[in-house]
Amino acid sequence: MNNVKSAVLLFLGLTLLLGGAYPAAMTVAANLLFPQKAQGSLVVAPDGKVIGSLLLGQSFTEPRFFWPRPSATAGFGYNPLASGGSNFGPTHPELLRQTEERVRQWRLTGATGEIPADLVYASASGLDPHISPAAALLQVERVARARNMNAEKVHALVLSLTEGRQAGLFGEPRVNVLALNLALEQLAP
Repeated sequence: MNNVKSAVLLFLGLTLLLGGAYPAAMTVAANLLFPQKAQGSLVVAPDGKVIGSLLLGQSFTEPRFFWPRPSATAGFGYNPLASGGSNFGPTHPELLRQTEERVRQWRLTGATGEIPADLVYASASGLDPHISPAAALLQVERVARARNMNAEKVHALVLSLTEGRQAGLFGEPRVNVLALNLALEQLAP
């Protein structure tokens, strides 16, 4: 009977400590040390309306905006509740059909040469907010034309917003699509 009592007390104590006190302490610490990130890196317009999050991809379809990578949340369009990859293997007929269709769509926009993979394949979560610098640079001419802007100015904006590897070692250089489009709106609404 002593073992059962000890086990129950240990279970309750660890539940309170690891299921209550520890998460609460981490939430408070995160809000104190990194308030913007702890609140979801939300971007708020001057009127107080939330525009989006720098952590989640969102759909941009107008030619005057940079477009994100495709979302695997098919039918839900960048909905975090439907997050997840398609789980299609590299030779799955549906994946091949989707990629061929996406390449065709990019060709219709006037894109020539190699289409970067991140504009053809969805990320594992389907919600990646970043594209590669190559994917952003591929769109410069279209965006500049749609906004009647100098393409060199748009090109410079992409380069200025390109984030390097984390700590100089991890990941790949990337461009946050929402941040890029917001900067573009400030430059030429």
